[in-house]
Amino acid sequence: MFGFINIYKPKGMTSHDVIYVLRCVTKIKQIGHTGTLDPFAEGVLPVCIGKATRLIEYLNDDKAYIGTVQLGKSTTTYDIEGETINISDKKVTAEEIESALNFFRGEIEQYPPIYSAIKVKGKKLYEYARKGEEVKIEPRKVKINRLEILEFNNIQNKLKILIECSKGTYIRSIANDLGEKLGTYGHLINLERIKAGKFLKENSVNLDSIKSIEDVRNNIINPLEYLDYPKYELNNEELKLISNGRNINISMKDGVTILIFDNKIAAIGECRNNIFECNKVFVN
Repeated sequence: MFGFINIYKPKGMTSHDVIYVLRCVTKIKQIGHTGTLDPFAEGVLPVCIGKATRLIEYLNDDKAYIGTVQLGKSTTTYDIEGETINISDKKVTAEEIESALNFFRGEIEQYPPIYSAIKVKGKKLYEYARKGEEVKIEPRKVKINRLEILEFNNIQNKLKILIECSKGTYIRSIANDLGEKLGTYGHLINLERIKAGKFLKENSVNLDSIKSIEDVRNNIINPLEYLDYPKYELNNEELKLISNGRNINISMKDGVTILIFDNKIAAIGECRNNIFECNKVFVN
C-alpha cells in the first residue's frame, strides 16, 4: 500500500497512538505522521503509508488551528493540562486583544514551552522540566500568516482565535505570550488543527471509522494529488533508466521534480540544466 490518509485525531490520543492503530489494522509497519498533535488537541493528522513515508519532507508544512485561550491564568505547560502558576482578575477588551495580536503577526521569534519535545543537548525539554533542571531555551523563528479573533467572551475572559502559521509554531506559546502582552496571563484550553498543508478537516476521516484494511484502501490518497511540484511523464525507456537509479535528460526547469508513470510516482529528485538527478526512487 502506498499513499496518504487524512486522519482526524480525537482528543486523548497521542499521534503515536494513531500510528499504532493503523499498523494494527493494516499490518504495515512503515507508517508515519507528518506532525505531532498534543493529546489534549484534536484535528487533522496526515499519515503516510508504505513508501509514501519517504515523501514527508516534500509535503507543504503550513498549518491552521482554532485555539481557545483562557485569559487570567498561566500554567506550567501553557495549556489546560499544566499546574497553575499565576492568576489575575484583570479584564481586557476586544480592542486591546486586537492591538496585542499585531505583535504576533508575520515573522516572529517564539520561545517554545519548557514542556515540549524539542531537544537541547540531546535531551527533550520536558525531561529537564520534569526533573526541575534549568536549561537555556533559544527562540525560534516562525511565521504567522493569519491571526484573527473568532469569538471573545468578556465575562468569562475567554478568547477563540484562528491561526494560520508555519511549521514548528507553538500555539500554546502564543496563548501564554498573548496573556503577558495584555498585562494578565493566559493558557490554551482547547486546540483543533483544521489544516495541514493540503489536508483539510472537511476531507478528513475519523479514526474510529477505520476498522479494516479495506477502510484504509477506500480512503487512501494518491500522493500526486498533494505534492505541488512540476511533474514529468516517463516513457518506457526512461522508466527503465530510473528504475536502476540512473539520471535522465529531460526539459524541465531547475528544482524539485516528480517523475510519473501510469499515474504513479516513479521518482522524485531535482533537475539541474535539464538533467534529472534521482533522490528517491519508487519503482524497481
